[in-house]
Amino acid sequence: MSTDPRAQAEAQLRRIEESLGKTAADVADEIGRNGIERHSEVVAYLKSTHGLTHGNANLLAQVVRERLAGGPMTPEGLLAAQYSGSKSALLPAYHALSSVVESVGPDVTKVVQKTGVSFRRKKQFALIQAASAKRIRLGLNLATTPENPRVVATSGMCTHAVDIASPDEVDTDVAAWIQASYDRAG
Repeated sequence: MSTDPRAQAEAQLRRIEESLGKTAADVADEIGRNGIERHSEVVAYLKSTHGLTHGNANLLAQVVRERLAGGPMTPEGLLAAQYSGSKSALLPAYHALSSVVESVGPDVTKVVQKTGVSFRRKKQFALIQAASAKRIRLGLNLATTPENPRVVATSGMCTHAVDIASPDEVDTDVAAWIQASYDRAG
């Protein structure tokens, strides 16, 4: 089984299409004919009309909405959307963080998604998200919480988080935490 999120999503989409007996394009046409636009409404429709689980309905809804909008966004387009408007001032901090994360090892894989940028090895070890107009949230998977008030324990896909407001905050401490998270993901 592939650990690449895109390959996993493509395999999941193929299974959904097989179970429905319809392609994503067929479902996009159906959604378009019914005038459903919001993501949550598409998910609800797919669950109630086609009996899909929430996860499958969510994935298919994303694909359907991309098709209705003219096709999937490129990684560059997704990143530009994350750092548009009031969040555009955070782009230099993102680039500083991304540069450090990508330099920690030769096997780093970067996946730009709609709401963040995931960095993986065998497992995800870092996640950069434009949390607000004033800060980026760097999610990490650390064994223990460093004795530094900048690092907070969290739950979910990452065990810890660090808020970054400017490129100056991407310092040797942040680089060390990123390296520790990378090392754990191997």
